[in-house]
Amino acid sequence: MIFKNKTRIIFNASQLLTLAGGPQRGDHLGDLGIIKGGAVVVEGDIIRAVGESKALIEAYPQAIPFDAQGRVVLPGFVDPHTHMVWAGDRAHEFEMRLQGKSYLEILASGGGILSTVKATSSASLEELISQTRSRVQAAFAYGTTTAEVKTGYGLNWETELKQMRAILLLNQEGPLELVPTFLGAHAIPPEFWEKPDGYVDLVCNSMIPALHSWWTSHQPGEGLPFVDVFCEKGAFDLLQTRRILQTASDFGFPLKIHVDEFENLGGASLAAELSATSADHLVKTSMKDIQMLAKSDTVAVSLPGTPFGLNETEYTPVNDILAANGLLALATDTNPGTAWCESMQFVLALACRKMGLTPAQAIAAGTINAAAALNREDNIGSIELGKQADLLILSVDDYRHLGYRFGTNLVAHVIKKGRIFRSDNLPLTSFT
Repeated sequence: MIFKNKTRIIFNASQLLTLAGGPQRGDHLGDLGIIKGGAVVVEGDIIRAVGESKALIEAYPQAIPFDAQGRVVLPGFVDPHTHMVWAGDRAHEFEMRLQGKSYLEILASGGGILSTVKATSSASLEELISQTRSRVQAAFAYGTTTAEVKTGYGLNWETELKQMRAILLLNQEGPLELVPTFLGAHAIPPEFWEKPDGYVDLVCNSMIPALHSWWTSHQPGEGLPFVDVFCEKGAFDLLQTRRILQTASDFGFPLKIHVDEFENLGGASLAAELSATSADHLVKTSMKDIQMLAKSDTVAVSLPGTPFGLNETEYTPVNDILAANGLLALATDTNPGTAWCESMQFVLALACRKMGLTPAQAIAAGTINAAAALNREDNIGSIELGKQADLLILSVDDYRHLGYRFGTNLVAHVIKKGRIFRSDNLPLTSFT
């Protein structure tokens, strides 16, 4: 049974991590705002009070109690970069990489993104939703309460639209809240390899206008989705990326950009110049680009699961980003080729080991800063008065177990918009 419009109190948290105060730059990353013995009062899907358990129990005597049993309570993870909707798999390419083939070599041979494009284009909408649903549920069970999801495995309008529809329908199913991104510029289709600017023409002159028309007629009153571009050697160069993003901006779409995964092309500076919401990957990013990002409100999103999945040794230079007073977030990059990982918990563990973040910094990068990477920091990502009630109750009493432990699920309960779920229930069902 779901209690609607009821007041509930989650109390007796060993550590209530509020992450209050907004996105955290530079040296301020990792301010968890801990309340020992904390409690949260939730009315419907909104947080109504935050404080010490004793005081809030006395102030809300009629609230329905939920005992956190001396465990950590924190905001739900926000995953600001995924490719969650696809068909098929690329297990054979994993074996090819182990045999020494590079990502770009696999792509040039018709594998990589193009392999998934073929499978996704062939799948029906129903098949696409069915294959994606298990990934969505796994992400939620591991504590992600909001996730960005991209198209990009179509490279033609019909399949890109099919992916967009799948994202919206899965969002309606819930409980995981999905934020859509249009990534028609994910790769150059084989038929355009000899004339890549022709595909840029198609994206700018046909796909983006069609997306705007379709969205405003089918999703009236809702904010426009993001538009993203894979700015990389073998994909879209800097001039092509600028044209696509500027076209999207002219239509009012908020912007994201893949940059510096394999080559430093200057995409991070372009992201800052165009006021993109985020610049993602950032492995080969130069100090000049880092400084440009740090002077802007563009969030630097690191995806440590991707170099891990590719068995590479170079990761996002987070210390340089933080030293420049930048905004750093973390994401999974869930995708079939390089990072089939739905767990933000594992991403936090990687960020601590491979990039030197503390558990507190990683948590902030995966909650309030990740919310900023979706333009949603005013509604999610922290436990504050008036925000959406998206919370996690861990199975441990110290937040530092996040990052310290990996390969197991430390989330006992997920609270999404005030509804409480047990994370070990798959398919997930709420019991409140």
